[in-house]
Amino acid sequence: MTESIALGTARGRWVLAATALGSGMAFLDGTVVNVALPAMGEDLNATMAGLQWIVNGYMLMLASLVLLSGSLGDRFGRRRTFVIGVIWFAAASAICAVAPTLEVIIAGRILQGIGAALLTPGSLAILQTTIQHSDRGKAIGTWSGLTSVAAAVGPFVGGSLVDRGSWQLIFLLNIPLALATVLVTLRHVPETRDESASGKLDINGAVLVTIGLGGLTYGLISAGDRGFGDPVVLTSLVIGLVSFAGFIEVERRSSHPMLPLGIFANIRFTGANLVTVVVYGALGTATFLVVVFLQTGLGYSALWAGAALLPMTILMLLLSPYAGGLSDRIGPRIPMTVGPLLMAGGFLLMLRINMGTSYFTAALPGVALLGLGLVTTVAPLTATVLSSVADHHAGIASGVNNAVARSAQLMAVAAIPMAAGITGDSYRNPVAFHEGFGRALWISAILAASGGVIAWVTIGEKPHRHLVRHHPHCALEAPPYADQQTAG
Repeated sequence: MTESIALGTARGRWVLAATALGSGMAFLDGTVVNVALPAMGEDLNATMAGLQWIVNGYMLMLASLVLLSGSLGDRFGRRRTFVIGVIWFAAASAICAVAPTLEVIIAGRILQGIGAALLTPGSLAILQTTIQHSDRGKAIGTWSGLTSVAAAVGPFVGGSLVDRGSWQLIFLLNIPLALATVLVTLRHVPETRDESASGKLDINGAVLVTIGLGGLTYGLISAGDRGFGDPVVLTSLVIGLVSFAGFIEVERRSSHPMLPLGIFANIRFTGANLVTVVVYGALGTATFLVVVFLQTGLGYSALWAGAALLPMTILMLLLSPYAGGLSDRIGPRIPMTVGPLLMAGGFLLMLRINMGTSYFTAALPGVALLGLGLVTTVAPLTATVLSSVADHHAGIASGVNNAVARSAQLMAVAAIPMAAGITGDSYRNPVAFHEGFGRALWISAILAASGGVIAWVTIGEKPHRHLVRHHPHCALEAPPYADQQTAG
């Protein structure tokens, strides 16, 4: 059994540095890619569908494999899985950096998603199983702060590189970060695994959910240009739906499912995940389109377009602990109802963004209100997910919620631009893009508001059963992947 490490020791700080570096690399990449989308679209002659696939190729594999990868780490070693994920991510980043065509960069992004799925749960699992129990809360809180910094500086780093005419550098940046992560991890992080892990890995479930998400994503994106009556679109959607049905049946019968369906019998857990679906779906689509619209529609530089959403990150970083404390005192129902409604108001305020308008009068109010809505929503949502199940299921519950959030963003980024009429090359036409952008914001606002209704109906007034410690976290892609193991 691995000896627990005190956070205050040199080795403890090195363990924290390794996990923060690896996760920070993934967070950094997530923010800089959105900033670079218009430049990549111009260089690679990409349509809106191409931009969607640059985002969704990554998200598809991350959403599909993040639950399975946690089991891989438990069985074969968390350090080993984490290191493989970091190396894989760096190799895929190199492919993206030298990609001569849209197809190659999409393939690179798909490979990046596999690497991210391997390293994302592993970073917190390493902290949870190597740092001594009394220091884990501080370690995870510090990890959250460091990864938040990575997310915050991403738009500035990415925007600066893109404005200098080299979006390729945003991917090459990952290679030295990955090298440092691997060296620190191999030298200072002990190997841990779950010696009691038994049973087969749920490979069939992972394959079916990947085909299901991939089929629906391809069908929804292609429908924007081909229409729903196209045989390819229909075939893709049918394959996706049939694969999902097969996935549910496999999980129902499996003795070791990666998605234990029984966990959804708890109405609070199910309600929190439904809120996650609509809130993160709305958020993912809106942030994807805002950064592109500011550049192609309003002529912002990549740097300023990326920085436009920074107030959200700052608000999440500064206010999340207070929102968590409020939720502990009054229960999650009111915050999880009010928060999505504030987000909906933020999306509607963004309708004021138009050619010739000022960022401070048109964009900032909506961004700030959206940030306040996120602050109000995310901490109680995460706490509700964890407190709705027994302590020994906390890792599974958190992993499921993380996968749900990423899947929701994947589907929303595929479907909402098509529903809003943003297809083909329309994103390069400021007038056409503005019309579709407005429709997309309305759809996002309706989705977010429905999250408030779902929370009011399903969460109830019962306070949290377990006290959940809140840590500042500003990952806008998905909730934090919390404790992978409950090690004692």
